Amino acid sequence: MFSPVPKTLKTSLASIARCNHFVMSDSGSCVLRDVTLCSPVGEILLSGCEKGVHTINIKLGTDKEESVHPVGQSEMSPELQRCVDWLQCYFMKPESISALPLPALHHPLMQSDSFKAHVLWTLFKEVGLGKTVSYKQLAEMIGNPKAVRAVGSAMKNNPVPLIVPCHRVLRSSGDSGSYMGGKGDDIKVWLLTHEKKALELNASKNEKSI
Repeated sequence: MFSPVPKTLKTSLASIARCNHFVMSDSGSCVLRDVTLCSPVGEILLSGCEKGVHTINIKLGTDKEESVHPVGQSEMSPELQRCVDWLQCYFMKPESISALPLPALHHPLMQSDSFKAHVLWTLFKEVGLGKTVSYKQLAEMIGNPKAVRAVGSAMKNNPVPLIVPCHRVLRSSGDSGSYMGGKGDDIKVWLLTHEKKALELNASKNEKSI
């Protein structure tokens, strides 16, 4: 089962070494820079260029940290830094996430006019924090109610999870369904619970302000 977030932040040299990661590579006309974050769901590898974020990968089997932080002195583009800021807020103060600007997305899939891109952008724009939608409902939202399997395929090919929230797409039965090929199901449950708590906190604050 998915272990709870530890109460104390791990700061061993071994942990720091695992989190420190910096890569530059050519991807078409883009020069990619990578940075690894420690987070409550394990290490998260971000990759992006000057124009935006290309990929977000949650690394299974890595240590879970209480806070969200890049380790090392990796040079980041403004959009990668914006992504780091957004993820820090998402994990640490999710009730305030709507106040932060989102990073630009520059993965080739997100720049295309393909069916998968249409599905992912619809999910990105229409299904906000704490909300969920079924595969069937998402297919209906894009105007193709019979494309349930194709919607599932788009979720599997999502290059920027968390920002494009494929974890908010559930089975019609209400079950959470698989995540990261079934290997990250506990992470999906954790994310949904995390967001539910944020909504409850916002509701409580609103009641007190009345």
